[in-house]
Amino acid sequence: MELISEITCPRCGHREREEMPVDACQWFYDCKGCGALLKPEAGDCCVFCSYGTVPCPPVQQGKCC
Repeated sequence: MELISEITCPRCGHREREEMPVDACQWFYDCKGCGALLKPEAGDCCVFCSYGTVPCPPVQQGKCC
């Protein structure tokens, strides 16, 4: 299981590598480039599934969040 994902802000394009929580989904993320508050897109369980290079650990394990 991969625990590091690179989040890309859809507003400014800033990229940041972040460690994901292993037992929960992360609903919000503050962009370190422009300060935008990122929320999951419709149908996604967390910001890593919407904007990250790697989906969150529960999804990697085949579980729904």
